[in-house]
Amino acid sequence: MLIMSELLFYDLKESAALVPSLVTQVCREIGRRIVAGHLREGELIDDESRLCDRYSVSKSVVREAVKLLVAKGLLEVRRGSGTRVKRRASWNLLDDDVLAWHQGVEPRPDFLRQLMDVRQVIEPNAAAWAAETGTAEQISAIRNAQEKMDCASTVQDYVVADALFHRAILRAANNEVLMAMEGVIFSALLTSIRLTNADPRDNKSSASLHGKVLKAIEARDGVAAASAMNKHLADTRARLAGVLSGGGGPKRG
Repeated sequence: MLIMSELLFYDLKESAALVPSLVTQVCREIGRRIVAGHLREGELIDDESRLCDRYSVSKSVVREAVKLLVAKGLLEVRRGSGTRVKRRASWNLLDDDVLAWHQGVEPRPDFLRQLMDVRQVIEPNAAAWAAETGTAEQISAIRNAQEKMDCASTVQDYVVADALFHRAILRAANNEVLMAMEGVIFSALLTSIRLTNADPRDNKSSASLHGKVLKAIEARDGVAAASAMNKHLADTRARLAGVLSGGGGPKRG
């Protein structure tokens, strides 16, 4: 489920479907280890030779992979003292790869709460704008995703349909700045879905909340759409709080 979420993140971002280069593969492997905490803040990573042996690649591949991770704020190279993992505060948390790598590890409660904060700021407005400016084709995409949620029989099918529903709303808002923040929403969305929708039988009430958002958008009622999205996200947040506290949360999907 964790790996599926990472792959779905890239699918939602519609990343190029090309086979990753060796540099990209090594970058992702090291990046995942850092995000997962296997390589801790301030810790030296293996030297160039050991990384070459570990991943069966040349030194030039390792150097380029390290450069990418330096650019993402995860590593720093100090001549004479090696390459270290930087403090999390220095990471570029809005980088698509860094967000995707968070999908492959157990969620950090504090980071998930922060992502939910962002969702609650952005998505109600996005729903309102979708109601007011969305084209017929864009609203149809929202409706199609809702229909897929209604007939989903597995967790994976539901997760994909739910993600597509929210993506369709973001895109129907027709706001270029908002589009640039898609990755943050997708990261929060996929993490919360896999925590709160573990059982397909619990998804029906969640789907009904999505249905109210859709109905308001179809009616071109921006105020109602924002209100419905607020209620949906409040419900999600409440269920997440239950899961994160160990209580399992209310039995709602």
